[in-house]
Formats: sequence, C-alpha cells, structure tokens
Amino acid sequence: MDKQQTTASIPYQSINFNHKFSLFSEQWSQKVIAEMNDYQFKLARLEGDFIWHAHADTDESFIVLEGLLRIDFRDGHVLISAGEMYVVPKGVEHKPYAEHEVKLLLIEPRGVVNTGDEGGDRTSALDVWI
Repeated sequence: MDKQQTTASIPYQSINFNHKFSLFSEQWSQKVIAEMNDYQFKLARLEGDFIWHAHADTDESFIVLEGLLRIDFRDGHVLISAGEMYVVPKGVEHKPYAEHEVKLLLIEPRGVVNTGDEGGDRTSALDVWI
C-alpha cells in the first residue's frame, strides 16, 4: 500500500467535546479522546471533593471547559474558570474540588494514574476510550 492510499483511509473528523461528554455521566472517571505522541487527551466530569495526591514523575494540566474548579494545595489554592487552565508541577501534592459539576480536559502522558500513588476507590481505569 502506498502513502496516498494510507492517507486516504484516515477518517478526517474533528472531536466534538459536547458529543464526547454526552457519552458518559460518571464523576472523576477519565475518558481518553485522543493521543499525540505519548500524551493522552482525557475528558472528565468532576463534582465534590477528590483526594490529596501527587504525581512524582509528571506535571498535570487542568483545562476547564465548563464550571469552576478549585485545586487545593497544602499552603493555598487556585481557582480555574471555564476557558482557563492551570498546570500542577510534578511532585506537588494537590486536591481538586468542584462545588458544582465541572467538565474538564486533561493532557498528560499515557499511563498516568489520576490518584497518583494514593490509589483507592477514586482511581480511574487507564486507557478507557470514548
């Protein structure tokens, strides 16, 4: 198969966030919608309190699409509104909180566990595509 035939078989279709969010309702469960190199783009719905955790080997990006997200740190917090983002540096302990549902996009390396080394019942399954 030559390059032209291979390229012609790729479906050229954008990813619609609203459609993807309509496919799931569970909270704190990350869903993969795309990959770029070794990074995954994940959607999540958040409401309520999460757990304190850190990611020793990677930064974690939070891009809020709808709602207001607060990320607590041991010495303060940051508020992230729709249309804003924040990057938690690797190794920094943090705890997300959303009083009302937040829809967000995460960009992180493949294989990152949402609860870091803490584990527990809030740990989201890896590589769940929608």
